[in-house]
Formats: sequence, C-alpha cells, structure tokens
Amino acid sequence: MTAALVAGLLAGYGIAIPVGAVAAYLVALTTRTSLRTGILAALGVASADGLYALIAVVGGSTLTPLIEPLMLPFRWASAAVLVALALRGASAALRAHRGGGAAPGDDGPPPGPARAYAALLTLTLMNPMTVVYFAALVLGSEAVAASAPLHRAVFVLAAFAASASWQLLVAGGGALLGRALTGSRGRLVTALASSTLITVLAVRLLLPSP
Repeated sequence: MTAALVAGLLAGYGIAIPVGAVAAYLVALTTRTSLRTGILAALGVASADGLYALIAVVGGSTLTPLIEPLMLPFRWASAAVLVALALRGASAALRAHRGGGAAPGDDGPPPGPARAYAALLTLTLMNPMTVVYFAALVLGSEAVAASAPLHRAVFVLAAFAASASWQLLVAGGGALLGRALTGSRGRLVTALASSTLITVLAVRLLLPSP
C-alpha cells in the first residue's frame, strides 16, 4: 500500500506542478474574486486529475488508442476557451479602470465558488493527455498495475490529494496577490499580464512537442 501511495503522490504532483494556462487562469481568477472561489476552482482542477487517474487505473492500456484521435480537437477547444477567457478578463479590467473601479456594462459578476469549480473541472477535463499520462504511469509501475483494488484506490486518492494541495497553493498565491494589488492601476496591470500569459500558454498547447 505504501508503494501505491507514493506512486500516487508522485503522479499527482508530476501532472500538477508544471505551470500551464489553467494554472495561470486559476491565479488570475483568485486575484479578482476571493480565496473561497479560488479554493473551489483549485478543487475543480484536482477533481479532473483524480477522475483521469481513476479512469487510467480502471481502463489501463485500452484507453490510449481511443483517446489519441480526440487529442487535437480537445487541444483546439481548450486553447479557444482559454483565449476567450483571457480576452474577457483583459476587456473587463480595462473597462473597470476607465470607470474608476467599476465596470459599467460588464459581462456580469465574477463567477461564484460553484461556478468556478465547474468551469475549472470542465477546462481541465479538456486535456485528454492527462489520462494518457496516468495510464502510462499505471502500466509502468508494478506496484499499481498488478495491485489489489484497495491499492489502486490509494493510488487514485493520493494523486487527487497531491494535485489538490498544489492547486490550493496556487490559489493561495492568487489571493495574496489580489490583496497586495488593491489599487486600480495594480489590478489593471495584473489582469493584462495574466491575460497575456494565459494566451501565450494556450497557444503553446497547439504547438508540436519538441
């Protein structure tokens, strides 16, 4: 069981720690909303990682041929959603800055915790490479591939816990940044910088791996 626990933790941190467009959006979202919203959004990301870990443990090698044809369409869809979110965030920040802190005619209030959870869960699920990553780890690890159902459950829960702890750390950083930059100019600069970063990282999703 210890081997499955360690394998799950390493797998969860391995998929969560690399900074990508979703992490950048999580920081930006927490910066302009609240820590509570950021926490639920972070758990949305971790839930997707945990679900994909579960699918990999149950499906194993049979999943890879089924998922590969979907990777490119999902990457395009994910990139399009992220770019749209980045443009919307930058536009709202510019309107708020010009309006002296309030944004007349804004697209509406920022997402609440439940909506943030659903949005980040859906966005993270649009990366089918995650399930291939977990499937490769499961098949390559004797401690998991040939283990009892209880050990496989430990692997999945450990992967979720590792991802959740890292995403919560990212959200906490966004909350601290939001409190530090309370001025109108600070929030504008932060919003524009994060929107630019999200766009760049979203475009990188479409580039071939080196």
